[in-house]
Amino acid sequence: MKMIGIMAVGNELTSGMIQDTNSSFIARELGAEGWGVSGAVLVGDDEAGIARMLRYLMANSDAVIVTGGLGPTVDDITTEAVAKALGRDIFTDAAALAQLKAAFEAFNLAWTENNAKQAMFPAGADIIENTVGTAPGFIVIHDGIPVAVIPGVPREAERMLTDGVITRFRRELGTTGARTVRKTVKTFGLTESALADKLKGLEEAFPQAQIGYYPRFPENHIVITVKGSDAAALDETLSAAARWITERLGKYVFGYDDDTLEGVVAALLTERKLTLAVAESLTGGLITDRLTNVPGSSRFFERGVVVYSNRSKEELLSVPHEVLETKGAVSSEAARLMAEGVRTIAKTDIGVATTGIAGPAGGTAEKPVGLVYVAIADGRTTWCRQFQFRWERRRIKEITAQVAIEFVRRLLVGVDIGDGE
Repeated sequence: MKMIGIMAVGNELTSGMIQDTNSSFIARELGAEGWGVSGAVLVGDDEAGIARMLRYLMANSDAVIVTGGLGPTVDDITTEAVAKALGRDIFTDAAALAQLKAAFEAFNLAWTENNAKQAMFPAGADIIENTVGTAPGFIVIHDGIPVAVIPGVPREAERMLTDGVITRFRRELGTTGARTVRKTVKTFGLTESALADKLKGLEEAFPQAQIGYYPRFPENHIVITVKGSDAAALDETLSAAARWITERLGKYVFGYDDDTLEGVVAALLTERKLTLAVAESLTGGLITDRLTNVPGSSRFFERGVVVYSNRSKEELLSVPHEVLETKGAVSSEAARLMAEGVRTIAKTDIGVATTGIAGPAGGTAEKPVGLVYVAIADGRTTWCRQFQFRWERRRIKEITAQVAIEFVRRLLVGVDIGDGE
């Protein structure tokens, strides 16, 4: 098996200010090609450190991929460090420089001369075009070892890896015929331990597959990995394992692979020609943001209102003053009236509402921080459920938005929401 080293460059990574997502993406893509990872390292913006680690990876790998440090600022030194490590001069590529200037003009960005360093490469390098950003990448073959260097911006790195690096590595390293394929089953509503308990026997049923449990708050994902050379057999194993999992988890499975909860809900609403309106107090627009992030959301999403104050709940949703005074804005009564009110004023098929106490202050013995109500109304029934979440403010808001969108999915697929009347 060909082994490839991965190096991510940047002080923002070594300081922990930004998470390195590129290395995990690269590792997955390499695995799909039948290649392994000899090592993955983080290096700060230090020329000597980059050069030293590059030489180490080259000594222990069949190829190396480096991300980050290709921008125009003084701390973007990856190109110089790679050239130094390989003992090569640096040159300015006229065509790349012209493309850079054209991109700045197209994006209506002001050109400054420091951007010209993005068109500089080690001698002998082949340039990788950047179709989603500005800085090009490059590949240089040194002592028979391909070294690919691409930007650190994730969407740029991902596109350039798949469009440029992988294709070139196939030529340089060859292909084994072996494949690594994966399928992700996405769930919400069960803890990781509860999932594992419900899926007892999975590994025994599919010994040829590797099973991984990956928390992605507020979701939990189950990743099935299968390796082999028979494409049909691999696909059948993945499909059978996913069916096995889905049958046992039932309503807790909302999608697969690249599915998002909001995307699944959007597809269901669009398919059934149903419309939705949202009234948000606690979540402050998070539900609206997620739903409208789906292309074509105007087909189903009529409006979202943030009704944070009691006055806004009264004026915009017609929630009676006496309800807010006697029961409080954080109550099942208020949540139900909010869902019904937004549905009525928007003239939609479905209305959703959230209210609660995100903290860290504002809680009482009767209504502690983390108390949340989510309601949904469809004109025939109004459901409301109470939750007591234990996380900090941001996570309470995020999981409440997730619950609200999940309620819509469950309503549409006929799964019990609970507490109906």
